[in-house]
Amino acid sequence: MRAFVVGGTGFIGPAVVERLVAAGHDVTVFHRGLSEDAATLGVPHIHGERRALDLHRSEIERLAPDVVLDMAAMNGADAEAVVKACAGIARRAVMVSSVDVYRAYGRLHGSEPGPLEPVPLTEDAPLRERLHPYRGERGGRFDDYDKIPAEQAFMNAPGIIGTVLRLGAVYGERDPQHRLFMELVRMDAGRPAILVQEDMLPWRWSRAYAGNVANAIALAVTDDRAAGRIYNVVEPDAMTHEAWLQAVARIAGWRGAIVPVARDLLPPHLASNNEYAQHLDADSGRIRRELGFAERVSREDGIARAVAWERAHPPAHVSARWTDFVAEDALLAALGS
Repeated sequence: MRAFVVGGTGFIGPAVVERLVAAGHDVTVFHRGLSEDAATLGVPHIHGERRALDLHRSEIERLAPDVVLDMAAMNGADAEAVVKACAGIARRAVMVSSVDVYRAYGRLHGSEPGPLEPVPLTEDAPLRERLHPYRGERGGRFDDYDKIPAEQAFMNAPGIIGTVLRLGAVYGERDPQHRLFMELVRMDAGRPAILVQEDMLPWRWSRAYAGNVANAIALAVTDDRAAGRIYNVVEPDAMTHEAWLQAVARIAGWRGAIVPVARDLLPPHLASNNEYAQHLDADSGRIRRELGFAERVSREDGIARAVAWERAHPPAHVSARWTDFVAEDALLAALGS
């Protein structure tokens, strides 16, 4: 099989490329050329901007891929550029999406009022009704982000058959979000306690280890049964946030206390306005039944690998508030902890 991978040099992409190559498939990676990864150096690369991908159509025709895989479509325009350039050449197009497309995420995030959504969330659960969930936040960097129009572009494009993979919270090596850092930096500093917003402790959020996600993506790329289908890619059971912290603590060797605190008492950098009564617990039964997906790496081993990588690769720029424990110490003293 011939695969054309768009944006395969970031978090999960190199592992997907490794798996495809190891299985004997021909892979070409298209990206901006701003970063390279050793896992992808042995395959052909094309450098360019995705919004101008149609300028490379003659190269794509020469490659004649069977499947195009988009690892990094952030919005509808990103996705449309890929399907436009590849439609009529590749038979199938696979896109990496997120469980944040579900209306439950809007309830959690506060962007959509209404009753709590029932969980677990299947692939047929209602999607958000309001687009661009981060508009006006994060310094404007994600104002145009929304996976819903990107999914629509892939699933409705003429001349190519789409597949969508909705990922949960992915942890593991190369994590650009450093999901473990906030807690791990406190554990490794020998903090006696970690303060956690009390309503967050029972909250369930579907996660997945990056290596297992890479296996699922490679499976969807190479298995024609995935054509026209949408799959949640998450672990079979969603841990509570408290259970997650306990698992990380056990692997990190930390024996401090997890202290629940009311939101209005927490230092601002630890408080959130999310509605944690809304769980983001997704059901991954479909990809397991239809494609035979199963985790190869246990959750325990996945967390251990993530902890080891985070310790070896801390963020290049660490916010002072993440390591300034004065306010936390004052609150712990006031609570008598």
